[in-house]
Amino acid sequence: MEIKWKKSCGPRPEVREKNGVVWLSFPLLEATGMVVQGFTTRLGGVSRGVYSSMNLSYTRGDDPAAVTENFRRAGEAMGFPLESIVASDQTHTTHLRRVTAEDCGSGITRPRKYREVDGLLCNEPGVTLATFYADCVPLFFVDPVHRAIALAHSGWRGTVRRMGRETVERMREEFGTRPEDLVTAIGPSICRECYEVGEEVAEAFLKEFGSGARDALLEKKTGGKYQLDLWEANRRVLTEAGVRPEQIQMPWICTCCNPDFLFSHRASHGKRGNLGAFLMLK
Repeated sequence: MEIKWKKSCGPRPEVREKNGVVWLSFPLLEATGMVVQGFTTRLGGVSRGVYSSMNLSYTRGDDPAAVTENFRRAGEAMGFPLESIVASDQTHTTHLRRVTAEDCGSGITRPRKYREVDGLLCNEPGVTLATFYADCVPLFFVDPVHRAIALAHSGWRGTVRRMGRETVERMREEFGTRPEDLVTAIGPSICRECYEVGEEVAEAFLKEFGSGARDALLEKKTGGKYQLDLWEANRRVLTEAGVRPEQIQMPWICTCCNPDFLFSHRASHGKRGNLGAFLMLK
């Protein structure tokens, strides 16, 4: 399968495969030597139809047994057990939850005890954080000094509310993290050329990021429409929060440009499964 990569000015995610499961790995995160990390593709699961084949959503109409098997296969390939996963409960908030080994299995092998959580953080080895996507932006955080991690979901609402900054600040509060120590990645998500938004969303970004960011984040089209760059917006959020630019892995791959390789809500008109981002301290 041909992958349509965007022109990059830094390292691309690496395509990896094991036992038929194909996922994306992030070189900056891998170089820390302290995490298991990755982002799934559509390939390697058992789901059928519009969910084919590595769907990681229990809430979109797929067979729950197939979804659980997909999680098991993803974990076996990447290097974490099914029972170690702690899943988010995403509702486009900036709510974050610190999790521990007591939370393992939440949302996968047993019900969650929490709701409306779009970001997870942890400093215990063996706890696998999991968040889910089909165009929105995954944010990965590794603090190699304090041995702590975080994973956050940032759609347009999360981005304009600076989910990246909220995660950095919460890691500082919980673990003593310094932003300049963080190694981060912005995961596969919808690119500027594919992401058309209306006047209301554009105005929200201009209000938050300032009129000086107009050309960098927004391209005005006809009919009151704009093309919005979530990648650049999240990169700015992270750098303004104190993350060093060279410690931000960019995605360089668009979900909407690659609908046979990655699930995309826009490309499929909502008929799709979910991709998963995973992060675990070794």
